[in-house]
Amino acid sequence: MSVIQIRAVRTGRQRRPFLTFPWSIYRGDPLWVPPLLPERRKQIDPRRGPFFQRGGKAEFFTAHQDSRLAGTLCLAEDRVTNQARNQQDCIVGFFECIQDYRVAEAMFTFAARWATERGLKALYGPFNLDYEDSYGVLVEGRERPPALLCGHTPPYYQEYFERFGFRPARGDNLAFAVDLDLTTPAAQRLARLAERLRQRGWIRVRSADLVHWEDEIERVYLLINAALAHLPDYIPWQREALHATLAQFRQIVDPDLVLFAEVEGRAVGWFPGIPNLNEAFLHANGLRYPWNFLRLWRDLKRQPACLAIKSVLVLPEYWDAGVSVLLFDEMARRAASKGYHWVDLSLTSDDNPYTPALAEKMGARVYKRYRVYRLPVSQVDLAHRDVNST
Repeated sequence: MSVIQIRAVRTGRQRRPFLTFPWSIYRGDPLWVPPLLPERRKQIDPRRGPFFQRGGKAEFFTAHQDSRLAGTLCLAEDRVTNQARNQQDCIVGFFECIQDYRVAEAMFTFAARWATERGLKALYGPFNLDYEDSYGVLVEGRERPPALLCGHTPPYYQEYFERFGFRPARGDNLAFAVDLDLTTPAAQRLARLAERLRQRGWIRVRSADLVHWEDEIERVYLLINAALAHLPDYIPWQREALHATLAQFRQIVDPDLVLFAEVEGRAVGWFPGIPNLNEAFLHANGLRYPWNFLRLWRDLKRQPACLAIKSVLVLPEYWDAGVSVLLFDEMARRAASKGYHWVDLSLTSDDNPYTPALAEKMGARVYKRYRVYRLPVSQVDLAHRDVNST
């Protein structure tokens, strides 16, 4: 029986196969959207990556079977988040593996050893050093490619995580799809409710003001932690992190599709729509070669079919006041007039008592389901005899 070797990734020469290994896993998979390699290089660079800049520590590894690259893995400690949650988790990320359970078993066992040596109590993930981008294992929904900031994994990843002993860390994360057909009974019912609310005149919906960008981000910051505090394991946003996250979208958003709801001049809701750039990234090959830039430049000029909405923020005291109804109706009318065909609403937790029920009332349907796992390291047999590490 072959021995599986886990090797640390430390040099630029070692990082190249680490970053490009997914191409061998997803070759021929029409749903996979290759990650943009320039962004991935920055993400794993301790000098430039946002995770490292906020004090996180991470190491990267490759798995080899009979001298053949067979898997990749990142193990990380986010002390800020662990302290906020009063937990001691080891983040598992950048998990990619050939279709051989022995390789996954060896990587998971190595991860448990790594965590134990650092006093960490559980493996948690997968997260690729980012709690908002492409996290979790896809457990349902292989009919269409993922929208922006959503991931894609082979079917056997779920089996491998659960066979090793991982269990869901929380409710599944859901992606909803809404067809922008304003003639459906659901859309017309929404329009009637919204019109009655407009006539009352106490809730105002407006476009984002990109000229006063910093002021708008500050409004989002005041909204986001108050609106999401009810979620299990919610990590409060830091002001600087929110500014950095939203800055990357400043050049691509249409202010008419980034909506604020206000009551007496106070922002009580936020509903941001972003062009689904994954429709272009799907064919850009991760910008792996120079000619891929030309294809991406051409595809980015096309009108996307999908508008991606990554957050629905409404202050809890306004959940039953009709704010969401106005935001949904206004967004649907504006997006349809601009040529979008459907809206992606992602990701929201199945544990969320508000958003999934609201989305279904608006005619949305779940089209993808992702799962994040946790496994106490005390439950792992660390005496795996078929793995060496260097």
